[in-house]
Amino acid sequence: MKKHNGFTLIEMLAVIAVMAILASIAMPSFLYRIVRNQITLALPLADLAKKPTEAAWLAALPFPANNTEANLPPAEKIVSSYISAVNVENGVVNITFGNQANNAIKGKILSLRPAVVEGTHLVPVNWICASAPVPGQMTVMGEDKTTIAADFLPNQCRAKSN
Repeated sequence: MKKHNGFTLIEMLAVIAVMAILASIAMPSFLYRIVRNQITLALPLADLAKKPTEAAWLAALPFPANNTEANLPPAEKIVSSYISAVNVENGVVNITFGNQANNAIKGKILSLRPAVVEGTHLVPVNWICASAPVPGQMTVMGEDKTTIAADFLPNQCRAKSN
């Protein structure tokens, strides 16, 4: 009787099945990490649109209603690798993802809303990302138009879980 070294076909199929199961478990986690990273890398571009809102608050003026009032270029002209537009709407900065962004967020919006202490313009604006909690004694202004699924949002943009 001759002894064969190596795996049988059944053993190889079992190994491939186990590897496929492990890969199917890891893929969603990997996708979430990629999308969150793209969102995090895109957020600094919003600083350009935050400054006019902060300046208006400190000067006791109304928040800019649009990009023109904020002295910014049109929304579709403020772009980056992952952003196709940055729009100011009554002080709220709405970021539209596009260009090289992952398909899970392409065409989706992330809102950054100003939170202020009403009655005093000395306290600077705090920015609330999507449905993140509002700091105590502050009032968030504007409408949250975020359309990105909560699973894809970075931790600082998520609602507080109980």
